[in-house]
Amino acid sequence: MHRILAIIERDLRRFRRSPTLIMVSMIMPLVQLLVLGYAFGGKVKHLVVGVVDHDHGIPALKLKEMFQAVAANARTFDTVAYSDSADALRDLRNGQINGVLEIPAQFSRKVLAGATPQVALAEDNTDQFAASALESTFSQLLAAYNQKPTAPRMTSTATLSVVEVYPYVPYIQYLLPGTIVLAIFVSAMIGGGIIYIDDKARGLHEGYLVTPITKFELILGFTLSGAAKAILAGLVLITCGSLIAGIPDPLNLPRLIRMSLLVVVTALALISMMFLLMVRVSDPLVPRAIFGVLNTVLFFPSGAVYPIQAFPTWMKAIAVVDPFTYAVHGFKELTLKNTGLWAIAPDIGFLMIFTVVAMAAATLLFRRTL
Repeated sequence: MHRILAIIERDLRRFRRSPTLIMVSMIMPLVQLLVLGYAFGGKVKHLVVGVVDHDHGIPALKLKEMFQAVAANARTFDTVAYSDSADALRDLRNGQINGVLEIPAQFSRKVLAGATPQVALAEDNTDQFAASALESTFSQLLAAYNQKPTAPRMTSTATLSVVEVYPYVPYIQYLLPGTIVLAIFVSAMIGGGIIYIDDKARGLHEGYLVTPITKFELILGFTLSGAAKAILAGLVLITCGSLIAGIPDPLNLPRLIRMSLLVVVTALALISMMFLLMVRVSDPLVPRAIFGVLNTVLFFPSGAVYPIQAFPTWMKAIAVVDPFTYAVHGFKELTLKNTGLWAIAPDIGFLMIFTVVAMAAATLLFRRTL
């Protein structure tokens, strides 16, 4: 055991002497949480919509007043009056406005006659987010416009009553579990097998080979030292990240204990995976070259940024064997729902089995050669 502890001590001392490395492994995931959380999670607001009114009747005026109410309250869009449709469409194509809403000349007459009037919406569909926001807002607005002033006491129309089990979850909170796993993964890339590859490139690994240390002890030592760094990064994220994301009761001690357990299991799984991937690699540039590929292949199919149910079949197949998937699911259960250990027991079980299999395979593939 003292040989394993010696490897761990040496690796952690080297980590402590590199403040830049500490900053990258702990601070950068927090920066990513802030940037991505607020870049993707906010509601679309202040879109510019050109309004062309060819009718100028009282029903059309009422509709434009509803536009102004939305602009003043929800602020989804701001309206700009146009007298000519061609000018409005030209500005739309040039990117100066996001949509053009045209009220036809016979709009008021059809409204009063009950003849199903139509309002035209031209949108810049190259931006699907803005286009969807405009369509949804105007559909709701026209539904309110068409509503009769007095509704019957009883109606046969079926309605949907939505019951939300949990409080509203902003996107930055939804992104937090994936960011925690990403922080652990960054430390896993830095530690574990990559450290041994750097030692080989510098010739330092010869010191290990002349000692009686076994292959398993060597791999276990590097894995535990890398896991210690990954655990440290994970603990920073579950505390600081929860505070930044606005998780309710972020310092709840029982939940922090459960999350710390999941951090440890996740760190061991990812470090073991990295050592397995790098056990036969000699070139120190290889792990740096494949970092982006691994990040893409493991992080995005895990459901960290978008639900797995929306993925094609081949991406779902990746998610089934991806340790990120189970770690992200476990952290979502704990951070967003504050569940118990039974809810994440399958995730912990998979990660533990994955760790054992990866460690065993890495030990078999490891070679005590120069």
